[in-house]
Amino acid sequence: MSVDATGGDGTAGFETRAVHQGQAPDAGTGAVVTPISLSTTFVHRSVGEHRGYEYSRTGNPTRTALEECVASLENAVAGAAFASGMAAEDAVLRALAGPGDHVVIPDDAYGGTYRLVSRVHGPAGLDWSAADLTSLDALAAVWRPETRVLWLESPTNPMLTVLDIAALAGFARERGARVVVDNTFATPYLQRPLDLGADVVVHSTTKYLGGHSDVVGGFVATADAALGEEIAFLQNAVGAIPGPFDCYLVLRGVKTLAVRMDRHGENAAVVAEALAGHPAVARVLYPGRPDHPGHDVARRQMRGFGGMVSFVAAGGEAAALEIARRTRIFALAESLGAVESLIEHPARMTHASAEGSPLAVDPALLRLSVGLESVDDLVADLRRALDAVA
Repeated sequence: MSVDATGGDGTAGFETRAVHQGQAPDAGTGAVVTPISLSTTFVHRSVGEHRGYEYSRTGNPTRTALEECVASLENAVAGAAFASGMAAEDAVLRALAGPGDHVVIPDDAYGGTYRLVSRVHGPAGLDWSAADLTSLDALAAVWRPETRVLWLESPTNPMLTVLDIAALAGFARERGARVVVDNTFATPYLQRPLDLGADVVVHSTTKYLGGHSDVVGGFVATADAALGEEIAFLQNAVGAIPGPFDCYLVLRGVKTLAVRMDRHGENAAVVAEALAGHPAVARVLYPGRPDHPGHDVARRQMRGFGGMVSFVAAGGEAAALEIARRTRIFALAESLGAVESLIEHPARMTHASAEGSPLAVDPALLRLSVGLESVDDLVADLRRALDAVA
């Protein structure tokens, strides 16, 4: 449960909560940095009477600080940290759907989400459909009486499709389904899906929340206390928890989230513009560009357009692979959302699990995670690689 960083008056800004929420100075020493509590067990005053902690799988002080902080940033009533983004997604699916139920996902969903739904929960009896969620008519066409969950990403990974969260949430609510939004790309600094009508938000905290490519984690934030309790039960019962040091690293990353996201977005806008004018690029996908199909929705529901840019190489897959091989500052690596810039080929890397499926990615597509380096250096790096294949 989140607690207001300013003592309860509800006026604390995002940046203030990111630095202070759940992170009061240590009562024993006055330390301003939240301690890393490594203890696996905690002494009871008497049988059944403890100080809030019993066993570190069930609850840990460092994890509590992280959960209170991120839940507050998402304007959630409850939050739970997990060992990875996929562990967080799995807990949500377990809580909201089961055998015989139906889930709708985007037709350009993250490959890991597709794999979890289709190859883990699918064989256990969960049915699913993929749809173009920019169209309510397309959603209606796959909707069923047994649909229990509408799973969204906005922007999506890697196509950067922007979805109208409020409209989709209203559609699902009228039909008795829950709405889950993967908010990893936008972060709570740029977008708060619960305020737009979603029921659940999930994150890979490995990405922008951690922000430094040095920790793997996940998070679930809920708008409903009872659902939050069910997620917490699964967190404890299944045990896919982050360690205390992992929680500390994410909490440290969150403190600078706002300033980092501002710079990620500034750099990404310049990079997208540079790509759009190059003959080796057939198409640029960036919500901040007026020619992006979701630009107007993004302006309405986001405070900025983020640090992710995708583009299609004019020369097809061979050109895309050569571009990825030739960049130097943009490191050829999976993941995203950290201080360093990355380039990857989704069809062969992060989304390889979707190969041959309706969610298969264009092999000419490259995805950029635009970091915090000098934007002039980033543009020059990309131009050198693009010039080589033009």
